[in-house]
Amino acid sequence: MSDGEPDGLSALYISYMLYLLLSFQMRSTLSLLVMVLNEGRRQRRLMLECALSESAAMLHLVPSPLPRAPRKCWMRVRSKDWWERVVLKEFSDAEWRQNFRMTRRSFDKICGLMEPVLSPQDVTVRAPIPLQMRVAIVLYKLVSCSEYRAIANKFGVHKSTVKKFTYSFCKGMVSSVVNKLIKLPTEQEARAIARRFEHKFRIPQVMGCIDRTHVPVLPPSDAFKDFENGKGWPSYVLQAVVDDTHRFWNINCKMPGSTQEAEVLRQSALFHQAHLLPKDPKEISGTSVNLFLLGNPAHPLTDWLIKDYPPSPRIAPEQQSFNLRLSCVRTSAEVAFRRLKSRWRVLLKKSDFHYTFTPYVVATCCALHNFCESVEEEVDPAWTEDAAVLERDLPQPDVVWYDDPDCSEGQKVRSALCEHLKSSSPACEPV
Repeated sequence: MSDGEPDGLSALYISYMLYLLLSFQMRSTLSLLVMVLNEGRRQRRLMLECALSESAAMLHLVPSPLPRAPRKCWMRVRSKDWWERVVLKEFSDAEWRQNFRMTRRSFDKICGLMEPVLSPQDVTVRAPIPLQMRVAIVLYKLVSCSEYRAIANKFGVHKSTVKKFTYSFCKGMVSSVVNKLIKLPTEQEARAIARRFEHKFRIPQVMGCIDRTHVPVLPPSDAFKDFENGKGWPSYVLQAVVDDTHRFWNINCKMPGSTQEAEVLRQSALFHQAHLLPKDPKEISGTSVNLFLLGNPAHPLTDWLIKDYPPSPRIAPEQQSFNLRLSCVRTSAEVAFRRLKSRWRVLLKKSDFHYTFTPYVVATCCALHNFCESVEEEVDPAWTEDAAVLERDLPQPDVVWYDDPDCSEGQKVRSALCEHLKSSSPACEPV
């Protein structure tokens, strides 16, 4: 063996060392590769778990992984002491009238009328609010026009409960009760009304006075001008026909405050169904005169709606006397509106109702007014004084004369009535 060549033992040693070195490098590479693969799997698994947790939280399947504040209480305890102890057990009739505009007996009758609409349903979470308390909450809202929160605190309920009961009561009243309390008189009833009007004011064949009043509303921002009346505040026009006992037998409240009275009449069901009104004709000064309504100068003259003679320097004395007599009769409508608003002050303020719901509230108040009048619930003079103070902030618009030509049949009826009243005294009796 030459000196320049390695011997067999050295070559074997070198080969073994190379083998060890290569094996170590391969294991290191494989370990590194496994570590990289495991880390990738771990990150993908973590991302998948996060995505599933987020989706589940959005669908309310599992609690959200985000921290949440602990609930302080499941249901807040509210005191119903004023209603359950003070009102139900200690209130006198005078206190019932002051807070709900009717005695306890009349209140129970209203509860009976509203039972099909407002009775509590079966619930599982908490005890239902009794029917009497529901009705009391709504009446208190209509009487006081307080905010939902203030009424809720007084009765020991949540403000959303007050709103829910108010909406349910008024919509239920309009759908099932209003037509029972506000309805067209039969021919026999219309004759009785006319006889009482004639006995009081000497004008025959009057079966009702038609007039209007404006009720405040919270208008939509994009239609304020449509609701703005002649005095510059937003309103609905309530058109009503009143009998001699100051009850309404026809109402219409769907036109915004900018609408003229003649147009309000034309858009009403009363105008389109005038042919259905009781007739019972009577011979007066040689003219057949049907039962008719007494209107104001803003209305058109027809054979079923009589109004004043227009002002003129050449107006005859008997025509002036006739106009004076009509103005006396129309006080019946003015008294009815005054009593209506004295009872339900919600009609004197810009309430928090949506403007589309306000007509329901107005119709409900008119029906409740008729109910109170029918059971002889008196109006406290103090309520009228309070109403007068509130109404000064929102004065009623002036009457605008209707200038279109009068109906010839209406002129004949008016002339016959004027001739009939020539021999009567023009003095008016107090209403």
